[in-house]
Amino acid sequence: MNKHLRLFATLLLLNTGSTVFADTATDMTVSGLVTPSSCTATLSGNGVIDHGKIAAHGLNPGTPTALPTQWLDLEIHCTAPMLFALVGIDDRADSSPAPGTAFGLGKNTHAPDEHLGSVSLAFENALADTQPMQSMASTNQGATWTAQEAIHPRALMAFSRPGRPLPEHIVELNTRIRANTVINPAHRLTLKHEVPLDGSLVLDLRYL
Repeated sequence: MNKHLRLFATLLLLNTGSTVFADTATDMTVSGLVTPSSCTATLSGNGVIDHGKIAAHGLNPGTPTALPTQWLDLEIHCTAPMLFALVGIDDRADSSPAPGTAFGLGKNTHAPDEHLGSVSLAFENALADTQPMQSMASTNQGATWTAQEAIHPRALMAFSRPGRPLPEHIVELNTRIRANTVINPAHRLTLKHEVPLDGSLVLDLRYL
C-alpha cells in the first residue's frame, strides 16, 4: 500500500454563463483564512506495507485469509497549535468489498473482474503534546464527532483528550496506524501467475 501526503486548498468557481438577465443583483462573498502556521506529516517506512510473497496454496479456498498485522508510525508537527483532521481517500475504492469501512487492494492484473481484498486501518497509542489522546471520527464534515479508532474512507479523523467531545489544537502528534489486510477467498481468484496486491490511498491533512 502506497502512502501519499498532501496539503491542499479548494477554490470554488461559480459559472454564470446564462444569458438570462434579472432586474436585481445578488452578492457573492468569498471567504477564507490565510494562516502563517502549518503542519507536516510523515509515515515510517515511507508509508509502505509490504507482505512479501504469499503462497497461493496457503490461502483459504472458501473464506477470506487474514495476513499478519502490520503497523506504521505517524508523526505530525505543527509550527503552532493547530486544529486539523486526517482523511483517508481510497485510490482503489472500486475494489473494496466494504468501501465505507475498508480500503481496496486493487484487482487481479490477469483477471480484471476479480477483486483481491481489503485493508482495514486504525489509530493506536496516540500522544499529542505528551498527553494521551483518543481518535475521533466525523462523517458529516465536522458537525458531530464520535470516539473511534477505525479509519474509514472519506471520514474526518481528529484527536482529543479522552472524554472530550471535540477535536483539540495540537502542536505535535505521534500515533501508530494498525493495518489488517485480508485477501478474498482463493476460489474466487485466478492464481496461475503472480498477482501483486495494489492497495493505494491518500492520507490528506486538512485544517479545521
